[in-house]
Amino acid sequence: MTDIPLGTLDVMVLQCLHSMGRLHGYGIARRLEQVSEEALKLKQGTIYPALVRLQERGWITAEWGLSENNRKAKFYSITRTGRKQLAVETAQWNVLAGTMARLLKGSE
Repeated sequence: MTDIPLGTLDVMVLQCLHSMGRLHGYGIARRLEQVSEEALKLKQGTIYPALVRLQERGWITAEWGLSENNRKAKFYSITRTGRKQLAVETAQWNVLAGTMARLLKGSE
């Protein structure tokens, strides 16, 4: 399992909702694990505080609905503000990733 750097989970959740559309918390966690090829293992104690934080910031919204197995679940969607924040965060990560790649390549 890989530790998630501080602030990274928010970007992952925003991207997941942006690309997949409306999902419940369990679905978001499973999708992130799937995309990470199981490098990430997200517990409820990890994903739900992030969802609350994103909702408080106005980057996602939530509404109750029925899951695929007919259980009541809270479904999350990215907002316009969330999409704008995702674009900002993505640009910052691209700069950081490029910088890290250059630094690591130089250490070989």
